[in-house]
Amino acid sequence: MANDLNQCNFIGRLGKDPETRYAPSGDAICNFTIAVGWKSKESEGAEWVRISAFGKLAEICGQYLKKGSQVFVSGKFSTRKWTNKDGVDQYTTEIRADQMQMLGGKPEGGEGNPRGQGQASATRTEKPKPSNPTQSSGAGFGEFDDDIPF
Repeated sequence: MANDLNQCNFIGRLGKDPETRYAPSGDAICNFTIAVGWKSKESEGAEWVRISAFGKLAEICGQYLKKGSQVFVSGKFSTRKWTNKDGVDQYTTEIRADQMQMLGGKPEGGEGNPRGQGQASATRTEKPKPSNPTQSSGAGFGEFDDDIPF
């Protein structure tokens, strides 16, 4: 397994605003989905990719990303398991983001980097203190709009 590689890169647009919450340890967690387009000879479509960011990267994603934002995300393919409140095992597959770069112009509303672009990498040296810790159920992904944001 020393020669295995678990690295995923995506460019897509957020299907809805990201959701940021804080773990009991104070670490930020940000979840969002991006639509990644594909095309074949017969058809075209989009796949929805679940992304999770942690720590400082999660805070940056939560602050600057909005529905429709175009982003580059690089990370590791990961499957998580948890037990829901009914005692049933649940699974989700997601990308654990190591890097995120905002692409394109400013999102509507004028927030974000002044030039409309920015780059962030995951760091685990800081533990932010939550002002209002929230609890999240399951995978941290609520229902999202199936409309492709482009």
